[in-house]
Amino acid sequence: MLAELQHRLQAAICEGADPGALLRGNELGLQAYRFAYRARLVEALQDNHPALHQALGDAAFTALTHAYLAEHPSSEPSIRWFGAQLADFMARWPELPHPALVDLARLDWALRHAFDAPAHAPLRPEQLADPAQWTATALRLQPHVRISALHWQVAPAWHALQQAREAGVEAELPAPEPLDHALLSWRIGLAPQWRSLDAAEADSLRGVQGQSAADWLAAQGEAALPQAVAHLQRWVVDGLLVAP
Repeated sequence: MLAELQHRLQAAICEGADPGALLRGNELGLQAYRFAYRARLVEALQDNHPALHQALGDAAFTALTHAYLAEHPSSEPSIRWFGAQLADFMARWPELPHPALVDLARLDWALRHAFDAPAHAPLRPEQLADPAQWTATALRLQPHVRISALHWQVAPAWHALQQAREAGVEAELPAPEPLDHALLSWRIGLAPQWRSLDAAEADSLRGVQGQSAADWLAAQGEAALPQAVAHLQRWVVDGLLVAP
């Protein structure tokens, strides 16, 4: 009986369902719960998408949140994951001011993932110093590493938004330019990091997972070997790879 009452109350708050006799005579209290629930979800999206919120402003961001909630009700036990489909929803949302905002949302979400995803002991440069050990050294990406496909150059806008936020002023955003590229996001310590990748490095990084260092380097070919070694050295310094 208690479980049924809890389910009906949850449906009344989250989905706007009729609570029946459960809250009869206390409709004002129910409305307060519904308002607080939606407000908390707006706050969760703001927390996970700070640059997007700043670029859109309060009113437009709240409208986006309500439209998103209508199509994608929160379904995970943790509110952390409300927003996982926001960028894809934005790509179809007819009221979106500019398609580059979709990529800004993807960047925000990638940095949030980098912040709270697990991390293992990183592969250290000395563990690759002896070529004789390369066959036994498996290359695995850290769980917080993500490669995202973007279609707009959002880096200038992101930096402008960050600088304006730190200065407490309104950002003046440069006009976005189309650019198909890959975005790498990861974490060093507790600080999320990101940078753009060219096509060659993005393909190389996608291909390392599970291979030994020896097999991966051999697969690059003799002509590309110097660049492959440079990539591997940078990935190790950045902490993208897991220690064996």
